[in-house]
Amino acid sequence: MSVTAASGFAAAGVAAGLKASGKRDVALVQNLGPLNAAATVFTTNRCQANPVIWSREVIKDGVVSAIVLNSGGANCYTGAQGFQTTHATAEAVGERLGVSAGDVLVCSTGLIGDQLDLGKLTAGVAAASAALAADAGSADAGLAAAEAIMTTDTIPKQAEHRSPAGWTVGGMAKGAGMLAPGLATMLVVITTDAVLDSAQLDAALRTATRVTFDRLDSDGCMSTNDTVALLGSGASGVAADESEFAAALTEVCRSLAEQLQADAEGASHDIAIEVVNAASEDDAVTVGRAVSRSNLFKAAIFGNDPNWGRVLAAVGTTDAEFDPYGIDVAINGIQICTAGEPDQPRELVDLTPRAVHILIDLHAGDQAATILTNDLTHDYVHENSAYAS
Repeated sequence: MSVTAASGFAAAGVAAGLKASGKRDVALVQNLGPLNAAATVFTTNRCQANPVIWSREVIKDGVVSAIVLNSGGANCYTGAQGFQTTHATAEAVGERLGVSAGDVLVCSTGLIGDQLDLGKLTAGVAAASAALAADAGSADAGLAAAEAIMTTDTIPKQAEHRSPAGWTVGGMAKGAGMLAPGLATMLVVITTDAVLDSAQLDAALRTATRVTFDRLDSDGCMSTNDTVALLGSGASGVAADESEFAAALTEVCRSLAEQLQADAEGASHDIAIEVVNAASEDDAVTVGRAVSRSNLFKAAIFGNDPNWGRVLAAVGTTDAEFDPYGIDVAINGIQICTAGEPDQPRELVDLTPRAVHILIDLHAGDQAATILTNDLTHDYVHENSAYAS
């Protein structure tokens, strides 16, 4: 269950000394072909890290031979030196693997504003390249790569889907905070051995991310480094049905998104905000996102308080179409508000389980959407107050 689940890929994860902990911090995934098709989506933050700036150029022709990722530093707001580090990293991968540096995606994650140690990084590339040759496509190699991209994550995130038609999708992700639309503080690498060109991969990836990663809103903060890359080797020899592939890719992305939510920094509740009977899908997303970004609501859930008034207060900040006095709210299956008035006693709501389901019925149409978020905890504040120390 990893990026090596699909045939035609090799992966590695090594410790290069970028992390003070000495844990793995450089990952490398190579597409062995016969195809080198690819698609990507990046953060929509206007402030972008050097690897994102580099990789936006790499993907323009839809050809990617490898992707190199490091934790231990974001390489963002590091000036010309930082961009040269990104370029040199791609050059090092190209030299080691015998591919063009212009076909190498680069991703970084960690603290903004610190220069990466290029010597350690290139040594890590050399070690990862050697590991590729020694242990090309094993599940252990995929797991090592997934571990190498972790920052504040407590566990690696992996997923796969095997089609009866004979092709596979596999993936890995990192992220435990700054999980918000425009992706998250996450790096995701997904691989497939289905025979699809770059345009087909791009269409499927945008379909999948729109309803998965883009609806994960853990703390309302958007990262500078977000990257989701989909690589296609075509090694199965099977041309996938595009609709079936998009559905499978969405399944993998949803699994990874839910794993990111479950590992969010300091969270004690995983909250699904389902908005139904909206006038449009955009309205449903807007309403769900407004609730997910209410610190009052998130703090109430942390305290096991089913304060439905905070839900309605957040809904009312949006421009969605609804009657403010015609909204229903249920929490964990208990209807506590009907048509804007109290219904069942809030004491009936059990918020002791980690999973929390908020159902908001706008009675304005037939569209729906679900936003995933977390509660706001003491541990979240502590972890993010001490991130740079």
